[in-house]
Order: sequence, then C-alpha cells, then structure tokens
Amino acid sequence: MSDDSHALKPEKSLLGLMRPDHSRGWVDWLTTVDHKKIGIMYGLAGLFFFIVGGIEVMLIRIQLAQPELNFISAQAYNQLFTMHGTTMIFLGAMPLIAAFFNFMVPLQIGARDVAFPRLNAFSLWVFMAGALVLNISWLFQLFYLFGWFDPIGGKDIVPSVGWFGYAPITTTEFSGIGSDFWVFGLQILGIASIAASLNFIVTILNMRAPGLTMMRLPVFTWMALVTSFLIIFAFPALTIALLELMFDRLFETNFFRVEQGGQPILWQHLFWVFGHPEVYILILPAMGIISEILPAFSRKPLFGYPIIVFSGAVIGFLGFAVWSHHMFTTGLGNIATAAFSLLTMAIAVPTGVKIFNWVGTIWGGRIKFTVPMIYAVGFIWMFMMGGFSGIMHSAAPADAQQQDTYFVVAHFHYVIIGGIVMALFGGLYYWLPKITGKMWEGKLGYWAVGFVVVGLNLTFGPMHWLGLLGMPRRTHTYLEETGFGTLNLWVTIGAFILAFGLLMVFIDMIILLRKKKTAGKDPWDARTLEWTTDSPPKVYNFHATPVIRSRDAYWYHKHGTPEQKMGWEDEGKGIHMPSQSWFPLLIGIGMAVMGTALSLHSGGVPFMGYIGIAGIVIVALGSYLWVFEGPGGYHIHPDEETSDDNS
Repeated sequence: MSDDSHALKPEKSLLGLMRPDHSRGWVDWLTTVDHKKIGIMYGLAGLFFFIVGGIEVMLIRIQLAQPELNFISAQAYNQLFTMHGTTMIFLGAMPLIAAFFNFMVPLQIGARDVAFPRLNAFSLWVFMAGALVLNISWLFQLFYLFGWFDPIGGKDIVPSVGWFGYAPITTTEFSGIGSDFWVFGLQILGIASIAASLNFIVTILNMRAPGLTMMRLPVFTWMALVTSFLIIFAFPALTIALLELMFDRLFETNFFRVEQGGQPILWQHLFWVFGHPEVYILILPAMGIISEILPAFSRKPLFGYPIIVFSGAVIGFLGFAVWSHHMFTTGLGNIATAAFSLLTMAIAVPTGVKIFNWVGTIWGGRIKFTVPMIYAVGFIWMFMMGGFSGIMHSAAPADAQQQDTYFVVAHFHYVIIGGIVMALFGGLYYWLPKITGKMWEGKLGYWAVGFVVVGLNLTFGPMHWLGLLGMPRRTHTYLEETGFGTLNLWVTIGAFILAFGLLMVFIDMIILLRKKKTAGKDPWDARTLEWTTDSPPKVYNFHATPVIRSRDAYWYHKHGTPEQKMGWEDEGKGIHMPSQSWFPLLIGIGMAVMGTALSLHSGGVPFMGYIGIAGIVIVALGSYLWVFEGPGGYHIHPDEETSDDNS
C-alpha cells in the first residue's frame, strides 16, 4: 500500500515521544491506524484461525469416520469440538467480517478513515490478545504432555465445555483451567467487538460524503451499521454471563452452583440472548456482501433496495426475540414455547423477502458468471437449505426430537458454511483486486468453488439422516450396531473434499499475490465508491471528496445522465491524516498478559497472580499514555497526476 507522507517532518506527541508516523516495515504495521492496514491484519488473522478451526474439525471427522475408533480420546474430542466452534465463530468468521468492515466501509461512504482511528487499532490488538489467550492453552497442554506443566485440573487445560459453555459443567468441580482461558479470552474479545462497533456507528452516521444520504448507502454499509448495533446490544449479555461464571470459579459465588442455590438455566438465557443475535451478527454482513456482488454481475441495480435494507433491520430486531427456541427442551412452559415458536417463524419472513429481491436482481440481468457471482448464487441456495431446516425447528415438537442430534449440526453448518463462509469467500474474490491491486487469472477459482459446494453438501446433507436416525451430537464415538458408520464415512469424505476446495482457495490467493497482472481501479465495472479509488487505495483514500447525486453513484457516473454524475470537492490545503501510536498495541499486550496469567493463577501456578497484576498495570499505563499522547496528525498533498474522475 502506498504512503505519500515519507517526505514530511517527524512530529512529537504531547508526551515528548517521537511519533512513528513515517516509519517503514513492521513498525509501521504495529503502530498503524490506517483502516486499510487494520482490515488486512484482521483478514490475515481470520484466515489463519479459519485454518486452525479446520484442522480441529478434520481431527474430529477422522475420529467419527468409523464406529468405535480411538484416533483421539474423549477428552481430546471435547477440547477439539469446543475450540473448533469457538475458533470458527469468534476468531474466524468475525475477524473476516471485521476485515471487510474496516477496509470497505470508509471507502464506500467516501471517508478518509474511521471516526476514531486509534480506537480502531485498539480493537485490533485487543482482538489479538483475546485470540492468544484462548489458544495459548494448547501450548500449555503440550507442556503438560511432556511433564513440564501440571496445574490443578490436570489434563483439562484446553477449554472442553463446548462453545456454549453450559453451566454447571463450567464450574470448578467439573472443569479445569481450560474454562478460565475460555472465560478470559471471550471477555477480551467482547471488549474489542464493542469498541469496534461504536467506532463504525459513529463513522457511518457522521462521516458520509456530501449527498450520501442514508437511503443512498451501499447495502453492505447498511448491514455493517445494523450489525454494529446488534453487537452493542448483544455482547453485554455474554459479558454479564462470563463475569458471573468468573466469580463462581474464582470467588465461589453461587450464580450457577446448584448445591448453593444457583440456577444453571440462567446461563442458558444469558448466553442465548447473545447467541442468537450472534447468528445475525454473522449473517447480515454476508447478506450485505451478496447484495454488492449480485448487481455488479447482473449488470442492473439491486432490486427492491429499500425493502432489502428494511428487512435487514427487521432481522436484527427480531433476532433478540427468539433466543429461547434454543431452549424448547428445558421446560419453559406452553405459553413461552408458543410465543417463541411463532416469533421464530416470523423471522423467516424478512429473510425470504431478501431472497426474492436477490432473485429479482438476477432476473433479466446480463449475468456474468465470475467466481464471486458463483459464490453469491451458491450462498442463496445453501442458505435456503439451512433456513428450511431452521423453520422445522420453530415447531417445538419437531425441535424436541432433533435438539441434541446431528440434524441440528447439519442445519447450523448449512447456515454458517453454506451462508456465511460462501459469502465471505465471494467477498474475497470480489474485493481482493481492490485490496491488493492484482487481478485474478486462471480457472482455479472455479474449481475451488465447485469442490466447496460438493463437499459442503456431501458433508452436511447426510447429517440430516444421521440426526433423524438418532445419532447424538457431541459424542466422540458410537457403536457399530447403531448403523451410523456408512453415513459417517460419507460425511468424513465430504469434509475432506470441502477442505480440499478451501485449500484451493488459499492457493489461488497466493497465486494472485504473485501475479503481475494489475487490477486497475474498476475491474468489475462496479457501482460503489470504493471502485473510484486506486487499487490498492492510497493512505488518504480519495484525492478529493466525492459528491453523491444518486444511489449506485459510481455506476450512474459511468453510465447515467449528466444530472446523475458524481462531483468532487477539492480540499485545497492538503489532507489531514491521524498520527500512528504504540499505545493500542501496548494495551493489547497488557490484556494478553493479564488474561493468560489470571487463567494460570486459577490453576495454582506460582507467581501468576503477580504477573496478572502486572498485565493490569500495563493496560492502565497504556491507557494513561494514550490519553495524554495528544491528537497529532500530519498533512498529505495528493499526487498531481490524477485521473479525470479524481481531478
């Protein structure tokens, strides 16, 4: 990514420290507040943990390929499926979504950066700290196997309580320090998510280009806004639940301890008040990506734009009203069960409206079947498959039969992989030319999406039958007499095909980065503002501020009437850019030290309490220095050689 500020004089902060604004190499990346670089780092982290979660689930599928195998132990199975779910949701899908939010939202609204650039960097490094706390447990598990580490709780070092962490199995009587790593890691991740969401809300509402009214916003930006509100309202419920669990574990309170009058079902309510909106926190950005891809390759405007935007908001609102459909088997009572059943059916309506609008966008269009377009069409198909089985679960009697079987696993993964992952990889193929400046070549992407779709259906299709036959989920083996072996073998074969398809995607990305073919500003003949910038964009994004006169502003600028063409406001005296900072990284380091040390302290490891206090001191010191660092900043004068569009 180019940087036009190298000739500027270094600037000191109010603390007298030299700012790292004009550094190069790793220092630049560690201290950056540029939303694009932060988005790239989020994306790399998400792809890395996507691979980690994939390896975890492949070990599970090998174990379940045949009855009564001993490839992994029951304890290892519990650890793997706990970390697989936690990793894929919190460390895989969410950072990939955050990557697109960070890189694309300021570009789509015509802004120079987000509203609070250093808070954006803070969110990134705190996310990294939470990811480290969750996964460093694997390192200590390895130390235990070599006899170098033996805390209270023995082998239970890696979280092994499921990604849902149902009480009371998370109390100290039933789980070791793995639950502490899980609790502290998720609390740190929650801080990162809420800080980032507040930043995006302020950015979208206050930093739009002139003329870019709310009903001219790209759908992806709209979904980023709705998702940010969902995070702010949903994550506090999880934070409260995790704090109560932490107090139960560290201070022997009785929120969830049955023998002391606690109520384990309280955890389920708090968790699913977060957990069901979390599904829409993941799926709404995916829907936004699809709403950008389909019009671009159908060569026509998005059909029913206001209805798609309104449906997204309705989905977000109703997402908070259906949490107890995860709890139909807990004995809620007929009235509550009927109410949540009806609401679960109702939330399918705005989702169906979106699907009809997407089909309407494709209908009659001059379709170009690029790789992003194939992912987008595949998303519609696969997400509908997951949605149909989800509607089945809205009927409490059917849900009671399917609740703890592989039928629910099939439903969930059709939504998560068939929906979210298909959209995210479609977004990668769509936006990577803008991010990297390189253009896709060859047919590997088409082969990859083919293997992904075939593998996905072969993996999760048979799981519906396994569930109807009665195979329980979360079990590490099964008897041969059950007759589950053949279907499980097909599921495992499908998982390997799916993994091979995803591996081809990663190989295709590496090939893209090594190619010399440049993408240009607008390789897809797209319609939104990010395609008016250089590929990759300059640090200041736009040479001049765009002035918007219509929805799909850039498409109409190229193909519309003179009245619909965009204009530009020249800022004249140069562009002000925010200063970089070390202190968000310092706070992230403190968070990682604090979470790791306090988790080990609960396992009886000597001196860890003092190291945990040191981590808290680092966080406090970083926050103090950040406050007194001063705003700073520098001016950039854009290159004189610009295109007609940016002049």
